[in-house]
Amino acid sequence: RLARALLAPVFPRRRDVERIPNLRYGDAGRRNLLDVYRHRSRPAGGPVLIHLHGGGYRQGRKNTQSLPLLYRLASRGWVCVSANYRLKPAARHPDHLVDLKRVIAWVRAHGPEYGADPSRLFVAGSSAGGHMAALAALTPNDPAFQPGFEDADTSVTAAVCLNGYFGPYYDEDRSSSPAGHVRADAPPFLIVHGDRDTVVPATEARRFAETLRAASAAPVVHAELPGAQHAFDLFPSARFEAVVDAVEVFADRVLKGR
Repeated sequence: RLARALLAPVFPRRRDVERIPNLRYGDAGRRNLLDVYRHRSRPAGGPVLIHLHGGGYRQGRKNTQSLPLLYRLASRGWVCVSANYRLKPAARHPDHLVDLKRVIAWVRAHGPEYGADPSRLFVAGSSAGGHMAALAALTPNDPAFQPGFEDADTSVTAAVCLNGYFGPYYDEDRSSSPAGHVRADAPPFLIVHGDRDTVVPATEARRFAETLRAASAAPVVHAELPGAQHAFDLFPSARFEAVVDAVEVFADRVLKGR
């Protein structure tokens, strides 16, 4: 409540966007709920952006991060989804990734009910959410990460990683890292990182972008924000508005290039 009160003066909610909260996509109680953001005119056939929050896989919740991005895109006719997922210590890899795959499967099954076109589906995340988004984009339809829903299509159109982490998951091996799943047919990526990030050094994002470019034929756009720390999307700012602009341009080019 305090966070919402502090954010209210600097980030007024757009009146042309409605949030449909707490839709269930799995069986893990509150950790398997998602919110849908859409324009109040309820247009049909909008592209989809799924966003996963950060928090080191230990904390965080939907409806707290990258809000200017979700509201901006929804105001442009997109359907945006912000989801909770299971957290440590009750969950560990690949449980979080399985949850994201369930969100993707939910969007493909139910997105049209909310005006979405699931054939144009972007996955995005902040920090740990960026790690998860990258993994999901690089493991489409992998049955190892889709227990009980192996036949669902979990491929995505593109990925957006904001201050993402790209290394192994805690004490796991390289197979738990996005770099361990780089592939020639990877979808387009937008990687945005602060050059002053002291939690995940900017060199890690640079290295991942280089690894991806060396393997993939799809566009890999890497941008560094001068002076930006970790979690630059947590609070509204002119800097993050510029990032939202970049996401719009990237998404437009990806969709036009299909």
